Amino acid sequence: MAARKPNGITAGRKTNILIVDDHPMMREGLRSVINRQPDMTVCGEAENAPQAIRAVQKLNPDLALVDITLPGKSGLELVKDLRALLPKLVILAISLHDESLYAERMLRAGASGYITKQQPPEELVKAIRQVLDKRVYVSSELSESLLRRFSFQAPGDLSPMKLLTDREFEILHLIGEGKAQRDIARQLHLSPKTIAVHAANIRQKLHLKTTAQLIRFAVQSEDLRHPARD
Repeated sequence: MAARKPNGITAGRKTNILIVDDHPMMREGLRSVINRQPDMTVCGEAENAPQAIRAVQKLNPDLALVDITLPGKSGLELVKDLRALLPKLVILAISLHDESLYAERMLRAGASGYITKQQPPEELVKAIRQVLDKRVYVSSELSESLLRRFSFQAPGDLSPMKLLTDREFEILHLIGEGKAQRDIARQLHLSPKTIAVHAANIRQKLHLKTTAQLIRFAVQSEDLRHPARD
């Protein structure tokens, strides 16, 4: 019987990694970093959620590297779908978003780690190896922040933003990007009425009285700010 690595992968076989990102240049850079490793190979790529689902079903990768910002269904929702489809799949989230808010949501959705695209290649490789070894990967700064929060936070002591569901958070993010409700409905494949209901719930949780206040909050919020892509 062939020996197996601690992560369950047969010794001598390269770890198969699926890249899910909608930018070709980003996929090319990630592929170059991964394929330089003697024990890793990129087995497939996808630029949106439907392609990712098909790739996972066809290729059965060991790890999926998933960007948060995808056209159509977000990476956050995709992680939930992948976790339900293939429970043993290891998922590492990668994004330009500030990890202080997004990482926790991705971990709750089923990712084993979160790394920002600003990190150097060697840190990406470290993150991949860490999650394959069944350990959670986040930056040391976020790890300390989470420990402080769980150690000192009183029950029920949550910021209003934390009270948003993942779908509400996603809609708030899209509002912050300047998208109208009808455009958000089209992108998320939901009815405009459903988006309006979500927006009303967001306003209530954030203690905002009008749609104008909601838009201003979403645009100005540091937590939702998305750096421009290179």
